[in-house]
Amino acid sequence: MTDNSIATPAPLDARPVAARIGAEIAGVRLSGDLPEATIEAINAALLRHKVIFFRDQTHLSDDEQERFSTRLGDLVPHPTQAPRAGTTSILELDSRTGSGRADAWHTDVTFVAAYPKISILRGVTIPPVGGDTVWSNTAAAYESLPTDLKRLADSLWALHTNAYDYAALKPRATAEERRYFDEVFSATAYETEHPVVRVHPETGERTLILGSFAQRFIGYSRGDFQHLYGLLQSYVQRVENTVRWRWREGDVAIWDNRATQHYAVNDYGDQTRVVRRTTLEGDVPVSVDGRRSVTVKKTTRQPATAA
Repeated sequence: MTDNSIATPAPLDARPVAARIGAEIAGVRLSGDLPEATIEAINAALLRHKVIFFRDQTHLSDDEQERFSTRLGDLVPHPTQAPRAGTTSILELDSRTGSGRADAWHTDVTFVAAYPKISILRGVTIPPVGGDTVWSNTAAAYESLPTDLKRLADSLWALHTNAYDYAALKPRATAEERRYFDEVFSATAYETEHPVVRVHPETGERTLILGSFAQRFIGYSRGDFQHLYGLLQSYVQRVENTVRWRWREGDVAIWDNRATQHYAVNDYGDQTRVVRRTTLEGDVPVSVDGRRSVTVKKTTRQPATAA
């Protein structure tokens, strides 16, 4: 459900990829030196389409990716994973390491309160077959809910954490992926309470905050959470609310992390897939009744010592 009320401040060749989400932007060479009018147009297209794609950006280096990213907001590094050497904030996702296969529906870093507003992903090494990414429009998912289910969702709060049962979520994970999760990704564990429905600070749309970091609904049993979560998440994953992108090296995808979930399709076996991501500082979500998300716990696990 594209919001056509959001005007584009400057001409931009935006070609929709799917009806409710996604557009390819042609004729723009991304850099930190783009005119302000072009940056404003890119942001407007992002708000409208939720995720936008740029082909053939092979000129981008790590440094230039960060320079361009700062035109849309303030860089923020991942809270638990170290940035790529020589960069301020770039997170490298490499299929050959435990960090590389994000094959679960999620919104980036929702285990902290002010999770990133925008993610910018650059394709560095892309397998010849497979390795697509799928995004969903969580504003369209909310609008798809029946009226009574909207009312219920409006009242729900969820606990999001990066310290969850990884083996249950990814039973086929490799030993390296399990080690990376335990020793890096969840070494500092966060627990944050978010409303299931937030009001988007720029568009005013209501969007769903769910995804794999949501582990329970406040005041509900585990069993009730699983039933309700599955029902609400099914609207996010409806194919009508999604777009699938076939990567090429040099592609850049930019998504509104406040209004999307995504899933990296893990169908390329032992082929190499490397992508590099920058994220931009977000705001604390506000519920439909004006309450704000809050991080309720942060625990850093002490490294094991030799006996």
